[in-house]
Amino acid sequence: MFDRYDEVAFVGATLGPLFATDPADASSACHVATFAALDVDAAAAEWPFVAEERARKSLAAMREGAEDADSEALVWEYRRLFVGPGAMPVPPWGSVYTDRECVVFGEATLALRSWMRRNGIARQGAEKTPEDHIGLMLLLMAWIAGHKPELLEEYLRDHLLTWSSHMLEELEGAAQHPFYRGLAQLTRESLEGIAAEMGIQVEYPRFYR
Repeated sequence: MFDRYDEVAFVGATLGPLFATDPADASSACHVATFAALDVDAAAAEWPFVAEERARKSLAAMREGAEDADSEALVWEYRRLFVGPGAMPVPPWGSVYTDRECVVFGEATLALRSWMRRNGIARQGAEKTPEDHIGLMLLLMAWIAGHKPELLEEYLRDHLLTWSSHMLEELEGAAQHPFYRGLAQLTRESLEGIAAEMGIQVEYPRFYR
């Protein structure tokens, strides 16, 4: 019986906003600021699902980048990676990677939307944002762990873990700012650690991007 739902919720609630919200937003800026003041050793020792030394490396990179949060560098890097204008190096939506046409609001999005509707789960975030945005899906993971834990394994196996490691590896390679390199590492290793703890076997799709 898996009994670490509170730790899953912590991971999703801590990391999700860093993907979901522009650092220029006041709520996001406050969230980023917590990393600038982070005691890396203490945080690494407590971070769930990731080996302490690996967590320390990622958190140290995030703190280094967060210390630069008052400049525009963090904001512009977020927009370059996830928003545009221009081609995004790392689109934050699952369907872009798993749908043959590499489209937003693709089959993966619709499958997640249908699953949420069947299980009485309200969407996270603004209506104009596809549900399979990595930030929204991390926040949804946190909500499911806290409110409908019996659905967590299915959600992870069928909707998030199918593409998250691929996207996060792409992010780690594309990021030019230490905050986002660290975030990519920590998120990927946290999700893979959760999968290992829960014994989840994932069938990976073909990636078109």
